[in-house]
Amino acid sequence: MTPVELSRTVLCAVRRAVDAGELSVAVPVRAGVSAPGPGGSGDYATNIALQLARPAGRTPRYVAEVLRERISAAPGVRGVEITGPGFLNISLDSAAPAALVREILAQGLRYGHSDALAGQVLSVRLPVAYEPRADAVADAVARIVATQGARVRLHRGSGEQAGGTGPGGPGGRGGQGTEAGRILDLRALPPAPCDPASLGPDAGRWALLHPAARDRPRIGAEHLVQRESNPFFRVRYAYARTRALGRNAADLGFAAYAGDLADVPAPLQLALADHPRLLLGAATHRAPDRLARHLVTLADATLAFLPTVLPLGDEKPSAAHRARLALVEAAGTVLAGGLSLLGIDAPEYL
Repeated sequence: MTPVELSRTVLCAVRRAVDAGELSVAVPVRAGVSAPGPGGSGDYATNIALQLARPAGRTPRYVAEVLRERISAAPGVRGVEITGPGFLNISLDSAAPAALVREILAQGLRYGHSDALAGQVLSVRLPVAYEPRADAVADAVARIVATQGARVRLHRGSGEQAGGTGPGGPGGRGGQGTEAGRILDLRALPPAPCDPASLGPDAGRWALLHPAARDRPRIGAEHLVQRESNPFFRVRYAYARTRALGRNAADLGFAAYAGDLADVPAPLQLALADHPRLLLGAATHRAPDRLARHLVTLADATLAFLPTVLPLGDEKPSAAHRARLALVEAAGTVLAGGLSLLGIDAPEYL
């Protein structure tokens, strides 16, 4: 069960409670789910009971008790615990992470792709003269919206068409589409203070794409240092480590298998399961920075999990080790796919 599916399960529980007369409240459009905070438990947590308490004229604890019973009965949910003033902490069946890993490994670099924006055409206006940041953003936007079935039409300066891109990637032929009614104007994008080429093609693109559109990018040596303080390094290092673990496992005589896992850290599972939603959001809002920040979150969660993958000392490889290795391979797949959409190389050795 993905976070999106779990959100729908929570909303369904609210709707059923309203229909049964247990709650008198308007059903919200979305129920937020996230990794449990301090003092929490389970795989995910939601504060929906706190949100609905006041409009329902009930205490958060009462709302949480009503919803717990209904959420607990949903397929894929192992249990629900109430913590604090009314947080619902939800544990999923142990098979859920295995299903997620199998889905990612089966789809490969296309995990998260959909036809949600099929037929839409986005007009992107660029400065007349080449400007590194505007061109980098336009290229990344074209790649990202193509994952959702849309395509980009580029214009230089006052509107003359400079070319188009389609679902096949930048420069691809694409297909027929209808105007989306949105124009992305990159002419006013805060430019880089100096030429990012001094950082090399990969670090330079990261420096241009990681900041939000309203922020001026920083072009400096901090993007080149191999330290934990450098998010660009952490993302590529996390991918390289996933590949290294695969080689190390082969040396130990075992391979990945997407079996049941009972010890998947919630931040890692959430980052993987939430990738399709984040990718669609980056495409919808034409925001490569959203994807870049998501990759940092995924990299940090992956790096924290890596020490648990290989057997220690005289320990023999087990089914748990094979399942953890499959999870790590899935994380590496998502990291590589995300970097490629930003036009950045994912090195196997770093």
